[in-house]
Amino acid sequence: MNTAQNPDEVFDVVDADDCVVGQATRAEVHRRKLLHRAVHIFVFDAQGRLYLQKRSILKDTCPGLYTTSCAGHVDSGESYDTAAVRELDEELGIRLPAGTAPEFLFKCAPCEETGMEFLHVYRLDWPGEITANPAEISGELRLSIGETDTFFEKTPELSSPSLLFVWRKFRAGNSGNNKPSA
Repeated sequence: MNTAQNPDEVFDVVDADDCVVGQATRAEVHRRKLLHRAVHIFVFDAQGRLYLQKRSILKDTCPGLYTTSCAGHVDSGESYDTAAVRELDEELGIRLPAGTAPEFLFKCAPCEETGMEFLHVYRLDWPGEITANPAEISGELRLSIGETDTFFEKTPELSSPSLLFVWRKFRAGNSGNNKPSA
């Protein structure tokens, strides 16, 4: 199957404490539901609207569904912050100044909704242009916070489980989910 990603890409496999215990390919990680790492970034424009991307139909998980503005796996040996900066550039054409990262919001433990991923969730207020990568993204929405809530309430089937999961945490205020010191 032609997909928008490489099934042989290597990810770190982690334990329940998010410590690296090995490596495996994307295909193996997803097939065996191994614990691994990913980032999600909420990007807001100058009007305070949230950018949501519609995943390419060629994606191996949740094809054609809406997800956060930007999301991706943490590559083997990469930090969460580095992955967030890389994914913003790869998916949305957003290049942040060297040494900067989007604002860390909270972390999520792996579960079915996250695809067995430890997630670090970020926010970026971005007044500039967004250039969606057509290999990754097939459409977009720009919604106010209220419109986003209504969209998810009325049409949850159009969004990925991970988007709905992290949005609920975002709207709940994320109390008790601070970034680890390590």
